[in-house]
Amino acid sequence: MKHPLALALTAALALAAPAYSMAETPVNSTVTPASFSASNPFHDQSTLPLHYPQFDKIKDGDFAPAFDAGMAEQLKEVEAIANNPEPPTFDNTILALERSGRVLDRATTVFFNLVGTDTNPERNRLRGEYAPKFAAHGDAIQLNPKLFARIKSLYDQRESLGLDDEGKRLIERYHTDYVRAGAALSDQDKARLKDINARLAKLGTDFSENVLNEVNDSAIVVDSKAELDGLTDEQIAAAAEAAKERKLDGKYVITLLNTTGQPPESQLTNRALRERLHKASVTRNSRGNKFDNTAIVAEVLKLRAERAKMLGYPTYAAYVLADETAKTPDAVNDMLSKLAPPAVANAKREAAAMQAIIDKEQAAKGEPTFQLQPWDWAFYAEKVRQAQYDFDESQLKPYLELKNVLENGVFYAANQLYGISFKERTDLPKYHPDTTVYDVIDNDGKQLAIFIFDPYARPSKRGGAWMNSYVSQSELFGTKPVVANHLNIPKPTAGKPTLLTWDEVTTAFHEFGHALHGMFSNVKYPYFSGTSVPRDFVEFPSQVNEMWADWPEILAHYAKHYQTGEAMPKALLDKVLASQKFNQGFATTEYLGAAMLDQNYHQAPEAQIPVAARVMAFEGDALKKDGVDYAPVPPRYRTPYFSHIMGGYAAGYYAYIWSEVLDANTVEWIKQNGGLKRENGDRFRRTLLSRGGSKDASQLFLDFTGHAPDIQPLLVKRGLVAEAQPQSAPEVSGSK
Repeated sequence: MKHPLALALTAALALAAPAYSMAETPVNSTVTPASFSASNPFHDQSTLPLHYPQFDKIKDGDFAPAFDAGMAEQLKEVEAIANNPEPPTFDNTILALERSGRVLDRATTVFFNLVGTDTNPERNRLRGEYAPKFAAHGDAIQLNPKLFARIKSLYDQRESLGLDDEGKRLIERYHTDYVRAGAALSDQDKARLKDINARLAKLGTDFSENVLNEVNDSAIVVDSKAELDGLTDEQIAAAAEAAKERKLDGKYVITLLNTTGQPPESQLTNRALRERLHKASVTRNSRGNKFDNTAIVAEVLKLRAERAKMLGYPTYAAYVLADETAKTPDAVNDMLSKLAPPAVANAKREAAAMQAIIDKEQAAKGEPTFQLQPWDWAFYAEKVRQAQYDFDESQLKPYLELKNVLENGVFYAANQLYGISFKERTDLPKYHPDTTVYDVIDNDGKQLAIFIFDPYARPSKRGGAWMNSYVSQSELFGTKPVVANHLNIPKPTAGKPTLLTWDEVTTAFHEFGHALHGMFSNVKYPYFSGTSVPRDFVEFPSQVNEMWADWPEILAHYAKHYQTGEAMPKALLDKVLASQKFNQGFATTEYLGAAMLDQNYHQAPEAQIPVAARVMAFEGDALKKDGVDYAPVPPRYRTPYFSHIMGGYAAGYYAYIWSEVLDANTVEWIKQNGGLKRENGDRFRRTLLSRGGSKDASQLFLDFTGHAPDIQPLLVKRGLVAEAQPQSAPEVSGSK
């Protein structure tokens, strides 16, 4: 959940952006820096519509003065709350904390969003410099004994304060957060906790720096165009352009994404090049060079385990999961263990089909066959897809032009389901020219939000896809949302259309599900706004929104040829729909490998956490123990570049599949109740999307579906079972 004192810093510090230096001295001054004047764009709330950031006025030199002034201001506000001679009340303590730190909130929100989407050396330097300062600032507030005493007093009498459910829940959440932050520890333990937090902040920035630098350092240089056989002309041109940027004229560069699998592996006919690409990917950050992350991983795990033990939990996983809907490591292990055997079995069946093609092709050429390897999987999976469904991705892409997918697909689905509409505006400043800005108009004709769309990959942008908020909705401040979606689609050369893969289309729908969660927020307090829900619940609404990508009515509206406007042929459309369970053994196994690895690291008692030299061996042992050590399908992320678990998803990468159980149940409910109907959209918005974290997450699910979750729809959705057989699901209970 977003905490007004954390100011989204915990999540922001987890972004995969580098740092160049560190300063260990926290800012504790209560004197506003002289350099922070009214001309600083963070001094006051933006006067642009919905307080949209003044990107045209923000300079890198504005951040440090705003950080320093913002921390000083908030510490002064908190001291006034803690030392208030009046007895604690909801207004003079809890709401006063909600109102505190506005300057710091404005500055850090914009800064960390920009670090993720368009960083530069100065922003990286600032990120590294301020990471321990922000950690110390949070500790100074959450470990303040007088402040905690006031919060605890209100917590103890919360039932008699005459508050509504949201107000009572806000007190409960503050109390829980402060206890979990160490507010009830002894002074000696608090001092040690502060040291741990500062060290973890530094290690987190170091890890992120190494990941990004190693991605760039591991890019594959190719000498000739012939070696790139299988790539499109546009992809080859982009590889040539990437080489020119590195002053390698006449050569080609294949850049890496921060996943184990690399997209060109599905197209490159040159097996040796596929192998080079794969091995460059899987050895990242564990090569013994200056970007090696194994020592950082070992130290982070050790410190997390120590921190959890101090706070009364046997392991870090137990600490994390106690505040999620899962509640316990046993609940997570139970669900993952149910999924692993059918997933691996399916992956092996998929591999057998590919091996048959390999054997047949090699025999036809009169050459010896070879065993399927990880670098072969994507390439031969495409051949199987073509054989089974008689189409490949290249047939789809002309019908999946970016702007059409967004406006006539993603937006159209939202219009049909919720009645909202979108209007592009060109008068607002942009942080990067590749972004597009839209007003979002609600079904009553009033403005609901502003939406920023940032689709393209660039060296200054972290990998992956995500949503973030620049302004969060709350009745307390009278604010409406400004949210952004970020993708990492390769930008075509000038004049060429942006044609998407099917995965990129579903990612666009997925991320917009997060955006809807933020835009539909209708809560009183900033703490509960938008996507401020448990980590293992936050992916649920976005996964539900993926269902509209291949919903026939929606697909027919946007899947049109970018040159002729001709609709995607029904025969091809039918093949797309029929192929949705294709390769799900692979997809589920690679995901489970990473999710179970995460749990193994964080469920290990302190004494069993590996030292740096044993990190990679620990990974191998863990995968084998859990039965997901199938060589052709390595984990989606290997330990040294597993940015999720060095950041906000530590002990929480399982959340995607946990959320997908809820998603599959919800999709089933929607289908059984008429599908794409305003009534269904309005119900989902009213009972779940608008509530943010103001209500227990499990209750939000029950409010919409009317029943407890069942794992069976997920197994069917992923093609992991043939027939519907009732099975128990992870219990989604407990309050947040």
